[in-house]
Amino acid sequence: MFKSFYKRIRKNQTLAQISAFSWGIILLISLGLSAQQTVKTGIEILVEQDFKVIEGMRVGLITNATGVNSELVSTIDLLNSAKNVHLVALYGPEHGVRGDYAAGDKVGSYVDKATGLPVFSLYGTTRKPTPKMLEGVEVLVYDIQDIGVRSYTYISTMGLAMEAAAELKIPFMVLDRPNPLGGLKVEGGLVDPEFESFVSKFPIPYVYGLTPAEIARMINDKGWTGTEKVDLTVINMEGWTREMTFEQTGLPWVPTSPHIPHSYSPYYYAASGVMGELGVFSEGVGYTLPFQTFAAEWIDEQALCEAMNALNLPGVYFRPIVFKPFYGRDQGKTLRGVQIHLYDIDQVELLPLQFYFMQVHHELYPKKDIFGLSENRWNMFDKVNGSDFVRSEFSSNYRVDSLLVKWREEAKAFQQESIPFWLYPANN
Repeated sequence: MFKSFYKRIRKNQTLAQISAFSWGIILLISLGLSAQQTVKTGIEILVEQDFKVIEGMRVGLITNATGVNSELVSTIDLLNSAKNVHLVALYGPEHGVRGDYAAGDKVGSYVDKATGLPVFSLYGTTRKPTPKMLEGVEVLVYDIQDIGVRSYTYISTMGLAMEAAAELKIPFMVLDRPNPLGGLKVEGGLVDPEFESFVSKFPIPYVYGLTPAEIARMINDKGWTGTEKVDLTVINMEGWTREMTFEQTGLPWVPTSPHIPHSYSPYYYAASGVMGELGVFSEGVGYTLPFQTFAAEWIDEQALCEAMNALNLPGVYFRPIVFKPFYGRDQGKTLRGVQIHLYDIDQVELLPLQFYFMQVHHELYPKKDIFGLSENRWNMFDKVNGSDFVRSEFSSNYRVDSLLVKWREEAKAFQQESIPFWLYPANN
């Protein structure tokens, strides 16, 4: 209903009315009007099974604030209170086990105040659990909500933990959760081996279309950890299908990190996060719209808006915006640009959006050398892209078309390769 109505008003209504309608859609989503729960996560299935698969075992748990059931009870507390399970250690990824650290903050090991359990950081001096950290652990359990984007570091943490578990002959278990981008959207090129990093750990596209358990199965089967296979068990969800948006699951959204506050935030992260690594433009971080803007001090917001909408990109519309970030690199500056409004997720290609913006920006401001202004950020930009192909190719002509053929070919091939690892059907 929303899709067809939005398309009609694009033709017949004013920009102000279109913008107001976009905000209405976002408001409905943010209020969680998807009604009742239709999906049970892995932790809920494990509880229903009375923890039988780990009964009597000494458990190490890799989790963070997103590890909760549908009533927002922490997986930590569920395991810690189970009479037939012995939870002995916690392991925290980026942002910490309780989600109380900012992006990039290095975290040390400490004691969890609520449980008295040791918390070993996997985003500090080490990112792979050491034998000392795993002493006495008989099964290592992973329960983290991801966002389905390669540069988000949780799957790298999972892969390194699988590697450590394999080396010590410790079984590894994944409690599965939805991919908020769905299970059918796959975008971007693969990672070149020489550009492997913590933000591009595995040879997968930028948007990879798998759940945590599915990508774990693929990592294990393909030998991407560089070790022998780990003894892997997954606890499947019930009720999830590949076409589902997160809102359709009926599950509560817990911010996966400070700038992914809403269930729709992952879409915008995929649409602007790579561009943000250049440090030239604002993607909205520091303001109330993280990853929802393309903006800079010198931009004419009306001209940019007209040029972006003239591209007629499916599934997306842009409105002019002027704002002042409250914190961060652009704190207090008056920034001008566009806000991204996604209205048809099935149709929109997320990753290319930021490059279409940079293409249009180059047409409007040819003297503003984006890559010249961001020279000291090339290393991270290339790592997030998984290669230097994007920078070298795009900077030579500022044409998105020069990227799309390679991206689409590699994404399509990967999706076909990943199908044997699917745990959930596609209804269409």
